[in-house]
Amino acid sequence: MQSRQKQAHKEAITDVSGAKPGRKPGSKRRGEVAIIRPGIFIGNSISIGPGKIELLRQIAELNSISAAARALGMQYKNAWLVIESLNQGFGKPVVTTVKGGKGGGGAQLTELGSDILATYSSLEQRINTAASIELARLVQLASMKEVDKS
Repeated sequence: MQSRQKQAHKEAITDVSGAKPGRKPGSKRRGEVAIIRPGIFIGNSISIGPGKIELLRQIAELNSISAAARALGMQYKNAWLVIESLNQGFGKPVVTTVKGGKGGGGAQLTELGSDILATYSSLEQRINTAASIELARLVQLASMKEVDKS
């Protein structure tokens, strides 16, 4: 679950040079970038981080909780638990659903859910932009590791 979430998010974010974070297994580190994925805690009842945000992104894109869960490699029940934790923490629903039937069901973000997603995305972008020099240095340091000469 975690690696699919990270990969989906890496594909969605680019750094200021346009290079996408991550790399294919076995490839050289050239072009790799680092990103900061913040975890936010509001009091004792709300925590928001990359996993919850990626679920909201997928629901907004796919209009389905089950499709969003599948896209992230999550179980449907776990996706509902994430949504319920956000609903309880914020005191209002972040997702609305329509029961299935002839035309099928669906889900969409409420105004609150859309606002949470937009605000987190904006914060994440600002943090990564502000830290671009330090992130580039960390990538540079990671590419300098010594080759084992044994």
